[in-house]
Amino acid sequence: MVLIWTQFGVKQKNGNVKCKVRVMHRGDSSGSSSSAESTKSEQDTPCLSIKPTGKDFYKVLGILPESNEDEIKKAYRKLALKFHPDKNSDPDAEEKFKEIAEAYEILTDPQKRSIYDQFGEEGLKNGISAGQGNIFRHNFQNDPHATFSSFFHNSDHFDIFFSSDPDADDDLFNPFRRSTFTHLGGFAGYEAGLRKGARHLSGEAVVHDLPMTLEEVMHGCTKQMKITRSRLNPDGRSLRTEEKVLNVVVKKGWKAGTRITFPREGDETPNSPPADITFILRDQDHPEYKRDGSNIVYTAQITLKEALCGCTVNVPTLDNRMMPLPCSDIIKPGEVRRLRGEGLPLPKSPSQRGDLVVEFQVLFPDRIPPQSREIIKHSLGQC
Repeated sequence: MVLIWTQFGVKQKNGNVKCKVRVMHRGDSSGSSSSAESTKSEQDTPCLSIKPTGKDFYKVLGILPESNEDEIKKAYRKLALKFHPDKNSDPDAEEKFKEIAEAYEILTDPQKRSIYDQFGEEGLKNGISAGQGNIFRHNFQNDPHATFSSFFHNSDHFDIFFSSDPDADDDLFNPFRRSTFTHLGGFAGYEAGLRKGARHLSGEAVVHDLPMTLEEVMHGCTKQMKITRSRLNPDGRSLRTEEKVLNVVVKKGWKAGTRITFPREGDETPNSPPADITFILRDQDHPEYKRDGSNIVYTAQITLKEALCGCTVNVPTLDNRMMPLPCSDIIKPGEVRRLRGEGLPLPKSPSQRGDLVVEFQVLFPDRIPPQSREIIKHSLGQC
């Protein structure tokens, strides 16, 4: 009889588990009830790869298992900025933001990381002995926004974190990046009292809708928004009311729903720091176009005769030109044609533009003279 005894070890860096295998032979003597055990071999051998169950937090942050704390922080910073719900409008951004925070909290805690490295996420949740009879369990219930705020020192240094690091995610949609605002020639300033209709976000930021015309989205603009806010006096208890004008820079092609945040520019109380103010871009209705992302849709009305016999449609553009669109084929109701590069600038590549989509609406006559009806019957009978 052969007995195999296996002693499991700790998971190695490569993800495998090192274990010790001892092979033992048991032999029976004739006519004897006793047995002799002899060890024939004992060796270390790699077992099958055993992967911890649950989330791969190293993969979540895009780092290697041997990454140090600085590398973990750098990865968290980049991903937290990318997936912050105030910046990223994707439906799964909130869940991704929470997952990134959980990975950061675990991998920067030596005890949690040690347990995770050996037993995975399930080991943290189910409970692992931490020595001296104590059972260590971890269930992430922290607010990912609190993790974010703590990482960035409670928003006190947003200018430093979001504008000075060359590795920062410094794209056009960074709502926390404090710009040097300038007036753009040719665009009127927009001034409004913003205390009415403001709604609070998570009890902190005050959110306002910012209406935009397609022409403003086309060229970009700066809107001047007058706010009225409460601020603490030097005594730290009484409040004063003051006005301030915020210059909201809107880049070419920005989409509806884009958020622009001014940290700590809102109301202040003795018990809370100044709130953030967030503007959300909203598209205004246009008399001629409908917006479809970076494309704009224009409805061209043509007669039945033009639809059947051909025509040239003059299509107006956002920059006040007329584009001739020859149509020699039969045009069916709802058919579309595209004028390439005549739409809105692409948000992340403003030198490129979307399309002007022409959607045809065919106008049918209310009546047809009898003689014309016979001619149409004769002509269409051959189709």
